[in-house]
Amino acid sequence: MQMKKTSLCLAMGAIWALASTVATAAGVDATWRTTSTHAHVPAASVNMSDLVAFDMPLHVQVALKIQNKGALDDFIAAAHNPASPLFRAKLQAGDVAANFLPSQAQAQAVADYLSRSGFTNVSVSANRLLVSADGTAASARAAFGTRFVKATDANGHAAYANIDDAKVPAALADSVLSVSGLQTVTHPHTMIVKAALQNSGPTTHGRPGGGSTLVGHNPTTFPTIYDGGSTPTASTITVGIISDGDMTQPLKDLTSFTTANHLPAVNTQVVTVGTPGTDTSGTPEWDLDSQDIVGMSGGVGKLIFYAANSLTNSALTAAFNKVVSDNQAQVINVSLGECETSAYQDGSMAADDQILALGVAQGQTFSISTGDSGSNECTKKPTGTTPSYPASSPYVVAVSGTSVTTGTSSSWVSETLWSGAGGSPSTVEPKPSWQTQGGGTTRDVADVAFDADPNSGAIIIVNGSNAQYGGTSLAAPLFAATWARMLAAHPGLGFAAPHLYTVSTASYHDITSGSNGGETATVGWDYASGFGSSIVSALNAGL
Repeated sequence: MQMKKTSLCLAMGAIWALASTVATAAGVDATWRTTSTHAHVPAASVNMSDLVAFDMPLHVQVALKIQNKGALDDFIAAAHNPASPLFRAKLQAGDVAANFLPSQAQAQAVADYLSRSGFTNVSVSANRLLVSADGTAASARAAFGTRFVKATDANGHAAYANIDDAKVPAALADSVLSVSGLQTVTHPHTMIVKAALQNSGPTTHGRPGGGSTLVGHNPTTFPTIYDGGSTPTASTITVGIISDGDMTQPLKDLTSFTTANHLPAVNTQVVTVGTPGTDTSGTPEWDLDSQDIVGMSGGVGKLIFYAANSLTNSALTAAFNKVVSDNQAQVINVSLGECETSAYQDGSMAADDQILALGVAQGQTFSISTGDSGSNECTKKPTGTTPSYPASSPYVVAVSGTSVTTGTSSSWVSETLWSGAGGSPSTVEPKPSWQTQGGGTTRDVADVAFDADPNSGAIIIVNGSNAQYGGTSLAAPLFAATWARMLAAHPGLGFAAPHLYTVSTASYHDITSGSNGGETATVGWDYASGFGSSIVSALNAGL
């Protein structure tokens, strides 16, 4: 056995010597600069005999730095300051291109470098923020100085992880922000929970029985539960949904939903991001997102599914970039997330945050699930306090979850924190200027909350049949639809978060009871539930 291990080590030594030769041939500088992509597994903690073979295929995506980041931050602050002459100003496509996007020369230099390092199928995004390519462990070693070790993900699937920080030559350091695709151990996941007891009743307006209790709700009843009153519908607003895979069944289910509820057909579009995906496992999630947005909004002008080809960090970044580059959707639902620490190490946090910042400057609002793992997304145990990302980004609205009790005619009776709802202080993200609650200097999650308890969840159509679901994957689209209605009533509002912190507390149902394992709902704003759930008519009146 010792002989075999020694032989393996020698073989691996030869492999990485070859990779080093490739690096030299590619013209790598003697002086490297570290990017925002860090070692997913420190080299000192692994058995080097588990290094993967040099010919292991992988797909990488290099994120380039936006230009003039300080000026972008200043603009965002001014656009949300009532005393500023730029109050409620929004960047237009020409402004973004002229002032903040990388140059063609910068993007081409990165593309050429990847080609020289052995990558193929090198592609530059339309706005030049992302450069993607196909290669091997050897080409990644040549380009970024990284080695890889065999690993498994949370589902027990074979994976790999980089054991070195990703680096680039000094000549590219001012252009390259991060590199994704160097690990497959952690990745975003949906925030949906199926109810233990499924309601098999028809999908019609209303709710079963009388009295005050936890029951499932048709999405069309949520405007009643949260008191939409005379607030306009979102019929003039374009709403986006970040999804993945094949959208054929979600579109069929959405048609069935609108037909069953005597609603107008929804103007839909599917925008494929990257190569078309075939996965259908996410169908319940995309059903929940789309049907709840339509039900809560009273109808939207257009619903766009931005379909990534997988649930990976690089695919999610590409989807964010497409949404912001297109600048068509004014509100975007994202019922996805992962451990904040993992996103930080991967470098996807750095890449996503700058893209989301551009979205904020354009007036776009991303509504993000805070997660279904309580206060600690990173261990999925009810201890500790580390939030989910991208909910912890300072450029989004983080939506936590509640259990809502209703009376006859779907009237709101009471609301408590749902125990699975995410919410806790960020460990790395800075506190945005509009957030004064909480403590310290880091971003505080959550901002608001909506129904997420599967037992008081949404009765939707999945694969042609009724099913009941909850999770913060329900809460996020309820807020997305709410804000779409606010935009219809108050054109020009733009990014939601600063407004949520300046309206009267009478705009919310304050959640004052319940715990997510690390944080407790209390009077006023709290980590577990933010300000609570929106009273739609009151929010509309207060803006």
